[in-house]
Amino acid sequence: MAGRIGNSWALVKASAGVLNQDRELLVFPLMSGVAAVLVTASFFAPLAVTGGWEIFAEDGDAGMLGYVFGFLFYLAQYTVIFFFNTALVGAAMIRLDGGDPTVKDGFSIAWQRIGSILEYALLAATVGMVLRFFAERSGPLGRFVVGLIGMAWNLATFLAVPVLVTRDLGAIDTVKESASLFKRTWGEQVVGNFSMGWIFFLAFLGWALAGGAAIAVTASIMPPLAIPIVGGWILGFILLALVSSALKGVYAAALFRYATDGDSRFYDERIMANAFRPK
Repeated sequence: MAGRIGNSWALVKASAGVLNQDRELLVFPLMSGVAAVLVTASFFAPLAVTGGWEIFAEDGDAGMLGYVFGFLFYLAQYTVIFFFNTALVGAAMIRLDGGDPTVKDGFSIAWQRIGSILEYALLAATVGMVLRFFAERSGPLGRFVVGLIGMAWNLATFLAVPVLVTRDLGAIDTVKESASLFKRTWGEQVVGNFSMGWIFFLAFLGWALAGGAAIAVTASIMPPLAIPIVGGWILGFILLALVSSALKGVYAAALFRYATDGDSRFYDERIMANAFRPK
């Protein structure tokens, strides 16, 4: 466990060092989050206003309508997410190559790949809906199998966005290239100590507990001061989410660069080599 903590923390610090040189990269996850909220509102607000929820609550043909609605929602969300992730990774690639990226550079890269992004979003939405379809019609064992398939898909597409940035490929070829890089470079099993997710889980948990305690104490002593503390508490969660997303994008770019060129610039090569290792 100590080795896992040390390795993960080293990855966070190395990625943070890259991000610290280009703090404007935080703009991409911020805009991605805003766009995702707007997409969600555009899909579900009309249902709430018109009472359209009743259609999805009925039996029969409404089930198919629900899947069509879900597919379109997935497609819109994935397009937004992949677009901003492509911009983020593209800008990070420029930094890893020794350049000095701007927000404009990231968006320029994403727009150049918009056709590939739409195609990949279509594929991802299709896979997502197929897995959901079988999960909803399966028992516990079937849902477990579907979960394993979903995990395999996530592993196969782990480097898909960097591939989108650097290769002019279709969706299927993007997945194949991502899976090939993963298998060839790091073997069959992803070791949990590569992931920065658990560190941010602890950060979120710590912030939630500390902020909750501060709010509770302030509300009992000086209630008016609790309002700005709540605001700061919420902003803290938003900042943690932005940093987490940006660091993951930077790390994905670095992993791809290491996989294709053996370039571990900004990173300890031993850490990169141990991020994924064979069984």
